[in-house]
Amino acid sequence: MRCPKCGREDCQILTETTTETKGYRFGRGCCGWMLFGWEGWLCGLCGMGESKSQTVHYWVCPDCGRKFKA
Repeated sequence: MRCPKCGREDCQILTETTTETKGYRFGRGCCGWMLFGWEGWLCGLCGMGESKSQTVHYWVCPDCGRKFKA
C-alpha cells in the first residue's frame, strides 16, 4: 500500500477495536415502575452487561505517521 501523503510503499496495517458495554437504563426503569410498581425498576437491568465491539483496520506510514483506512 502506498502512503497518500509521502508516497512510501511499505505501510503497515493496524487494527483498532472499540468495545461499549451497556449499563442500567433509567428510561426502562421508569417505564417499568409506572407499569409494575416499585418492582418495575428492575426492568432497567434488562440488557445490562451486553457489549458491542467494532473493529476497524488502518494503514500506517512508518515515515510520516499518517493513518488511513484500509
